[in-house]
Amino acid sequence: MVIGIRGVRVGHWTDLVGETGCSVLILPEGTTASYEVRGGAPASRELDALAPDKAVLQVDAIVLTGGSAFGLAAADGVMRYLEQHNRGVATSGGKIPIVPALALFDLDTGSPAARPTAEHGYAAAAAAAGDQLLCGRIGAGAGAYVAHWRGTQSRRPGGIAYAEKQLGELVVGALCAVNAFGDIDHGTTEISLDAVAQLTRPFEFADSRTHTTIGAVVTNARLDKVGCRIVAQGAHDGLSRALTPPHTRYDGDGFIAAATGETDADVDIVRLMALAAVTEAIRSVGPRT
Repeated sequence: MVIGIRGVRVGHWTDLVGETGCSVLILPEGTTASYEVRGGAPASRELDALAPDKAVLQVDAIVLTGGSAFGLAAADGVMRYLEQHNRGVATSGGKIPIVPALALFDLDTGSPAARPTAEHGYAAAAAAAGDQLLCGRIGAGAGAYVAHWRGTQSRRPGGIAYAEKQLGELVVGALCAVNAFGDIDHGTTEISLDAVAQLTRPFEFADSRTHTTIGAVVTNARLDKVGCRIVAQGAHDGLSRALTPPHTRYDGDGFIAAATGETDADVDIVRLMALAAVTEAIRSVGPRT
């Protein structure tokens, strides 16, 4: 599958033995972005700059990474790659690339010493020029699992997933790294009360905050930062449909929404398309149960 939004490229660095990695979305110049974080245990970098009231008006790339807070170092390598390609906000001291990042926890899979570094971030950014790999246990999804609440013996593989929606010239795509505390919910059953019950009694994960589903929604719509914030909110609505329970205190669920500015569109339509794309992407991870 190829991303249907002109100028958007995805690259990954993957450590299959250590079960970790990072994924980078290189964005066209002039891309606007904002974010929404709803989980209780986030790990992030440069999100404040994306708030609608802040002066930064464009972003150059988005990093999704494993390694928890350690993995945020991958963004340093992406900045170096972009600086070499003359990207970033112009200042008197040179251009400064804007690279927001979200991290998930995978330190209890593979090797806890395996963490994405700046060199790995650089490699993922460089890989964006090659084949577009958009699903599987790659990049930020290399150490991802779902159904953590069931315990280490019963959790199931998660990973990277992508889905895209199109309406005329308008395109909205969602790249998600699914590492959820809860189960993938295909919308065919009632809310799992046994999952809810797990939240009210002690168990091995109760204090670990070792989960998180993160993602990026990218559209060719022409939106300002407020519009991108609204689209990021729609992405979380899609997550809530596809995971049960969503946004727990043990997850750091976060989405960055970016708009490349090619097509006029109503923000509510873009938000609904983001909801649909995120729901489809997350539900595509793993078999139906």
